[in-house]
Amino acid sequence: MDNNMHDSKHDIPIHDDSIIIQQRKGSSGIKGIIENPYVFAVALFASLGGVLFGYDQGVISGVQEMETFVSRFPMDSTQNGFVVAILELGAWVGAWMVGYFADKISRKYSIVLFSVVFLLGSAIQGGAQNIDYLFGGRFVTGMSVGALSMLVPLYQSEIAPPEIRGSLVSLQQQAVTFGILISFWIDYGTQFISTEAQWRVPLCLQIAIGFILGIGILFFPFSPRWLASVGRDEESLRVLAKLRRLSVDDPLVIAEWREIKSTVEFDRRVQAEMYPDLVQQSTRSAAIKINLLGYVELFRKGMRLRLFIACAIMFFQQFVGVNALIYYAPKIFQSVGLQGDSVSLLATGVVGIINFVMTIPTVLFLDKFGRKPMLLTASAFMTCCMIIIAVIVGMFSDDWPSHTKEGWVAVAFVYIFIANFAYSWGPIGWVYGSEIFPLRTRAKAMSISTSANWMCNFIIGLITPPMLSSIGYGTYVFFGCFCFISFFFVLFIVPETKSRSLEDMDAIFGGTSASHDAELMAKVQRDIAAEPIPGISKA
Repeated sequence: MDNNMHDSKHDIPIHDDSIIIQQRKGSSGIKGIIENPYVFAVALFASLGGVLFGYDQGVISGVQEMETFVSRFPMDSTQNGFVVAILELGAWVGAWMVGYFADKISRKYSIVLFSVVFLLGSAIQGGAQNIDYLFGGRFVTGMSVGALSMLVPLYQSEIAPPEIRGSLVSLQQQAVTFGILISFWIDYGTQFISTEAQWRVPLCLQIAIGFILGIGILFFPFSPRWLASVGRDEESLRVLAKLRRLSVDDPLVIAEWREIKSTVEFDRRVQAEMYPDLVQQSTRSAAIKINLLGYVELFRKGMRLRLFIACAIMFFQQFVGVNALIYYAPKIFQSVGLQGDSVSLLATGVVGIINFVMTIPTVLFLDKFGRKPMLLTASAFMTCCMIIIAVIVGMFSDDWPSHTKEGWVAVAFVYIFIANFAYSWGPIGWVYGSEIFPLRTRAKAMSISTSANWMCNFIIGLITPPMLSSIGYGTYVFFGCFCFISFFFVLFIVPETKSRSLEDMDAIFGGTSASHDAELMAKVQRDIAAEPIPGISKA
């Protein structure tokens, strides 16, 4: 077949598609967002899933300190840890479940499904009359939160052009921080109510957000990559053109669609080579086996490194200690000398503001500065903050009333720590895992990396109260060690992915047979070039 094959209507050689994309590549950062208002609007609305994630994480920190909550649910430190951690346990289950639904019924309809699950869980925990209902409601809510924490970055990454993909996926973390922010201040406001509405109102308010997300996402498009993966090629092309605000016969749209279609067809042919007997059977049981073998594929050479890095980033995102600060912020501030519930809740509210504001630079500049420099800078500052806090707590915790200035210095370094986490490990953890896997394994891989995040989250939520009560300043030394290790992990193991398309990641990470894959991809691209563009008549 002629390597210079042209599309007879549009006169675009297939090997020139990447040149077209590079020549017409858009801007990054603020300018890129302005140039793509529809994509930005879609990604912004989808990030309501992140608001739910952040709100349900943050709200419990203040609720479990409220007088009427303690009266209704008297708990020891282990149970206090579990009421926080059971959300993460549910999220871990949800993250494992969602990969199947994301591939089967689409990213969009999966968001609807798990929004319904969220409404159910929120209603149960908000109306809980005993501790069993509270735990059950938080577990069900957690299943939804875990699923949405994977679905939203996946959806955002698949609708975004490469030059602003990092910024758009960062909206997820921006939304998480916004959810945490409003939960902290709602807790602060309702603490003055004398009835059980003091804690029921904060737990039930999130139902409105879940309802808006579940209904509203129906009016937004499917992922064009998912549409191509299920054979809905014409719809995939139309959605892509709408997202790029170009006509369906624009050379840039056609070039990007061909790139997506080539990746989908490449994955199909690889699957046919790997599981020929199962592919030929075309039965439900064969499809289930292929689906399960898709998880096995993630542990093969070429995928193992990607999976390890994605999971390790999620591990460090939790074990640097940020969620210990968020979940137990009032307790943390009491441990560094702040006296009184109102003061500690007020200081917690400031954490929410800093967390939200300092995520904004990532949304605007991540695709300009790159992932690696931001992670390295933050790890260095976070290590220093944790060690300084540990030293202050270790020296003065026996007599805080006589050392209020030192207590406020410790609070200041908590704020500096939060600020550095907010522009780096918080958003980039979600960005990186959503962009390094091929389409055929992306949903499954993200379900594993997201579940790793939630399992680590569960562990942190469970161990923090006993650590604070038993080893005191050693808690901060513990987290500081992981901040230190994270710096060298990023320095030596994590490659930069700035401005690379989702289809380019094989060039960064390689595979088990790079030359074979390159040859097969070239053949697929020639075959796609020979096919008519769906929905466009040929001359």
